[in-house]
Amino acid sequence: MRSATQGEKAALVQELCKEGHRLNDLLDAIRLSRSTYYYELSKTDKVKERNADLSSEIVAIFNENRKRYGVRRVHHELLNRGFQVNHKRVQRVMNQLELFGKRPKEKYHSYKGDVGKVADNIINRNFSTEKPLQKWTTDVSQFNLSWGKCYISPILDMNTNEIISYNLSTSPNMEQIKDMLNKAFEQFPSVQGLVMHSDQGWQYQHAFYRNELQKHGIIQSMSRKGNCYDNCIMETFFGRLKNEMFYGFEKDYPSFEAFSKAIAEYIDYYNNSRIQAKTKWMPPSKFREASMMEG
Repeated sequence: MRSATQGEKAALVQELCKEGHRLNDLLDAIRLSRSTYYYELSKTDKVKERNADLSSEIVAIFNENRKRYGVRRVHHELLNRGFQVNHKRVQRVMNQLELFGKRPKEKYHSYKGDVGKVADNIINRNFSTEKPLQKWTTDVSQFNLSWGKCYISPILDMNTNEIISYNLSTSPNMEQIKDMLNKAFEQFPSVQGLVMHSDQGWQYQHAFYRNELQKHGIIQSMSRKGNCYDNCIMETFFGRLKNEMFYGFEKDYPSFEAFSKAIAEYIDYYNNSRIQAKTKWMPPSKFREASMMEG
């Protein structure tokens, strides 16, 4: 068993003094000089003072991001804000403050439609890109609420993880897909040569969807039947979305309008504020802008 440090001895003496014991008797018993005792206490006070500023900033970051950030993101946001701090210290302070970021409960797995040979699996789990607007992916995910089911259909850029466009609907239909595509092409009208990846869902086998991609010079790619790993980037986003704003918050959305507003707020936050390791600890939209300026 290791012997107590000088600091630990000083802390013990301080606690016993609070209980009414004489300081000199305690220092004699523990073989600690008065000067060492006060020196160790002053060091403790300085640490507390330094941690006070850090703790305040950590709490601010944690609350600004609605308690979604864990140690890694809090640490990098502190670095972004000019703090020189080790991630282990951030972890220690967050544990002391009992601040724990949300962790994924599950990933979304889905398979829809008949097996088709509409398009080859061009992506074939090669999610790497050199710049934005090279590879997009899409899928549909379901939410179960007290008033019924709701479906979100987004497009995600594999380079930036940015949500390019999305549609939220009470039924998964072609109107949803049309709206999603229209919003994407309004924002990025020139996407010749881009690859669009999806599963083999009926929406992506539909003539309208295929024609729209061809019209804009987009190459269609489709996963193999029911293989979740072929579109894991989108599934990861769905898991993150549900974990950070849906699971445990279902009662906060008493209507489609309320849920729609919350989804819009989250995606705006996700695109424009939420930092990620993949995007060099920048929000997706900022990373896209920086990447396209470099190009």
